[in-house]
Amino acid sequence: MNEPLLENGFAKLGAGLWLVGASQPTAVLGNCLPKALKGWLVPDRSKLHLVDVTGQACCGMARRPFLTHIPCAAPLTALSDRVLVAPAAARKGGRVLRIIPFSFRNALCVTLFTEEWVVLATSSRTARFSLKEGELLSVRAESAVAWTTRNPTGFVSRLNLRDILIPRSRERNLKLHFYGPGVVWLEGSDAS
Repeated sequence: MNEPLLENGFAKLGAGLWLVGASQPTAVLGNCLPKALKGWLVPDRSKLHLVDVTGQACCGMARRPFLTHIPCAAPLTALSDRVLVAPAAARKGGRVLRIIPFSFRNALCVTLFTEEWVVLATSSRTARFSLKEGELLSVRAESAVAWTTRNPTGFVSRLNLRDILIPRSRERNLKLHFYGPGVVWLEGSDAS
């Protein structure tokens, strides 16, 4: 597959079958046929779809103008709503990652990639952290974008009995713990 051309916040693609984020591509020169992801249980179906492009296509998001091109040398897990474009063959599957055991509260919809490359769209520039064996990286839950480590675990520094009985809709102090070896990509945290 040919690589995308990243220019001015857009990923320009040639003809082929592409996995793109919701409401993508932004513009198409030629013809574009959208297709849904098929399967019995596809948790990332609402966030991603396939498009068959016969000409050229441009993908870009106004709320996430910063693009990061990641080659998939190792199996990569990325947040599904951050995926802008990838070759259709690169997607291995999707799943819901439960941060709190036995609960869908604060769960993350992720997509697994095993080959080729993926382009992620983020609200800010991304930082890349390489972890050695046994190293720990704590990340705010809204900042994690992609990782090659094993799946993170959730951590809250202070939990009251009230939080267990009457949980908040979104825990502000929730952090994700990533354990090495591997690589983690992050974006800036949201102040709101």
